[in-house]
Amino acid sequence: MHNPVTYQREPSIPFGGPAQEIILDVRNLRKYFPVMGGMLRRPMSWVRAVDGVSFRVKRGRILGVVGESGCGKSTLGKAIAGIFRPDEGEVWLEGNRISGIARRKAGELRKKIQYVYQDPGASLDPWWIIGRTLREPLQVHTGLSHKEVEGKVLSMVRAVGLDKDHLMRYPHEFSGGQQRRLGLARVLTLSPSVIIFDEPTSGLDVSVQATILKLFLRLKEEFQLTYLFISHDLAVVRMICHEVAVMYLGRIVEMGQAESIFQHPSHPYTQFLLSAIPRLWDLGGRKRGLVLGGEPPSPDQIPSGCRFHNRCPLTEEDCTHVEPELVEVGEGHRAACLYSSRVDGLEDRVIDQKQGSKR
Repeated sequence: MHNPVTYQREPSIPFGGPAQEIILDVRNLRKYFPVMGGMLRRPMSWVRAVDGVSFRVKRGRILGVVGESGCGKSTLGKAIAGIFRPDEGEVWLEGNRISGIARRKAGELRKKIQYVYQDPGASLDPWWIIGRTLREPLQVHTGLSHKEVEGKVLSMVRAVGLDKDHLMRYPHEFSGGQQRRLGLARVLTLSPSVIIFDEPTSGLDVSVQATILKLFLRLKEEFQLTYLFISHDLAVVRMICHEVAVMYLGRIVEMGQAESIFQHPSHPYTQFLLSAIPRLWDLGGRKRGLVLGGEPPSPDQIPSGCRFHNRCPLTEEDCTHVEPELVEVGEGHRAACLYSSRVDGLEDRVIDQKQGSKR
């Protein structure tokens, strides 16, 4: 059986590439949160939500960021967008540094990068009609006249498939799919270059998901946008993303072109994720049934060495004290695993361990 929904994704190009083609450059980004305790409510430890993440995104491409809940996907997106202030690292957009600079200057530059929340309805003021909500960014950040603002708002509403009458409604009068359209219309008013989507299809019916994804792809071409697509839905990620970054406990453990990641995963964690995709059609020809045991360690108590070693069936002594870096395992494909060459035998290793435990 084949996937019933298809999308027109452009052919992938090599990951990285010449500097002039890079629109978003993230360098060693870190974001920690304190765990308060004691009578004086002082930091007792730190949650390392994003812990040294680096990547680049080419103009006009879609980078998917995937991983289990709590791996740092959303925190990464918010740190890039400036919703969270990074503790370390740099974010560069179109050749301009937008992190760690004066707030006023950063505000001017950050208009080019927008964040769409997982629940767009929660980011809409329930007391304001939609027209007022969409006008506000233009009134605050631009010098457009009233007539120009009205024209811009109307054009954005129509671009996302709604009409003028919707401007007089309140957020609660819209369905989940319509609220996602409104969230997209709101960020488009400031003419961004990069849009960060946080779980944009979660909670939607399959038919509505298909409509929203097709809208995303159409608007990307129409407005020449670049997307950072944060999602747990690996089937959707494979269909629309050009590159994929797999996160685990605040770090990227594998990244590369989407087809390379899905056809030839080089990190055990990635292979477990792909095996767990619920599907009626084949997404790679591999066996199913790999189940990732245990829970991820707490992000304020990250184990030494490889962060995945306490859940990995390929673990050796080196894995417990050597933290692997991302290294090339193929063209445009990198993985952070000391024994990535043995990942192809992971399924047999898991089966052997299960049979041994039964004995």
